[in-house]
Amino acid sequence: MNFRNVVADDLERLIQLENEGFTKEEAATTKALKQRIEIIPDTFIVAEENNQIVGYINGPVISNKCITDDLFASIRPNPNIGGYLSVLGLVVAKDFQHQGIAGQLLNYFENIARQHARFGVTLTCRDTLVSFYESHGYINEGLSDSTHANVAWYNLVKEL
Repeated sequence: MNFRNVVADDLERLIQLENEGFTKEEAATTKALKQRIEIIPDTFIVAEENNQIVGYINGPVISNKCITDDLFASIRPNPNIGGYLSVLGLVVAKDFQHQGIAGQLLNYFENIARQHARFGVTLTCRDTLVSFYESHGYINEGLSDSTHANVAWYNLVKEL
C-alpha cells in the first residue's frame, strides 16, 4: 500500500469513491473536492494499490475541537502548526474494505498531525461507525450540532 498527497489528476477517481462512500446528500460536491485538492493537498492523502486509488482521507486544520457544517462548503489553507486536523472524508473502495486500509489512513493522518504540532484529530461520523473510531483511540464526545445531510452525527476526537 502506498500513501501520497493528492494531485489534480486524481479528481475523477475521488469523485467516484466519494459517491460510493457517502449518500448523495452527504457526499462532497465536485467543486468542494476540487477546492480541497487545490487548497489543502498537504492534508488530502490517497491510498494506492498497484497504481490504483483505493481510498483517501482529507480535511483542513481547524481551530475548534469539533467540525462545523461550513467546512463542507468552504475551507482555508492550513496553518503551519497548532489546531485540530479534521476529517471531512475517509473512504475506502468497496472491494478493498475490511483490509485495514481505513485504519492505516487514520494512522497516516495522525502522524501528519503530530509532525505539525496539532492538538488532535477530530471528525464526525454516523452512529454505526462510532465503534470503529473508538477502536482506533478516538473518544466519543456525543452528538454533534451538525445538520449536514439531515443526519445525526457524533463528534469523535483523538488528542495527540
